[in-house]
Amino acid sequence: MYEKHLAWGVLFRIFHWAFALSIVFLVVTGLYIHFPWTNSVIEGSRSFPMAEMRYIHFIAAYCFMGAVFLRIFLWFFGNRQEKFWDSAPITGRNIRNLFSTITYYLYIKDEHDRRLGHNCLAGTVYIVTIVIAFFQILSGLYLLFPESTFWQGVGLSIFGTQQQARFYHFLTMWYFLIFVLIHLYILIWNDIRDPEGLISSIFCGKKFFEKGALDNK
Repeated sequence: MYEKHLAWGVLFRIFHWAFALSIVFLVVTGLYIHFPWTNSVIEGSRSFPMAEMRYIHFIAAYCFMGAVFLRIFLWFFGNRQEKFWDSAPITGRNIRNLFSTITYYLYIKDEHDRRLGHNCLAGTVYIVTIVIAFFQILSGLYLLFPESTFWQGVGLSIFGTQQQARFYHFLTMWYFLIFVLIHLYILIWNDIRDPEGLISSIFCGKKFFEKGALDNK
């Protein structure tokens, strides 16, 4: 017999989809800005594809930035599963869960320590991703506001010249592209192996566990 448990609140689901969709638009438009695949003859004649791509890129970037700040807010003010210390490898319980999940993913063990929120391997990767996203935001604002003395001061101290920041910005984009691909693979893999409804939980917020399986967790 299975029980339904609320795992993710509304704000967390908004963060997830804002973050996911903004990454899609940022990667597509970012690749175009880096290496336009349309004929440059049409630029300034019938349309302005570079300007349009940059405009979409900027809108998606602000959505991305809002999603990152929302996630940081939920680390401290979300429900139990959404808080930083529930899945960060900073306690003995979480460190044990981290290694239990790794052995499960490597097919060394058939069972692992299941929990309502993220396992600690996922939690650790998400923390790293948010930190990288924060530096991506800083490099983007540095590139967007070359006339701002504040952002130029911040950008020069962290990234160096604008060209160096542009290179780091482009390089970091590949992290998010690879992250999305691995994320989708592991989601599908988990949904096949475990009947907890991992994919559907990001839509409805609820997971399924055997009765009593989450007691004292």
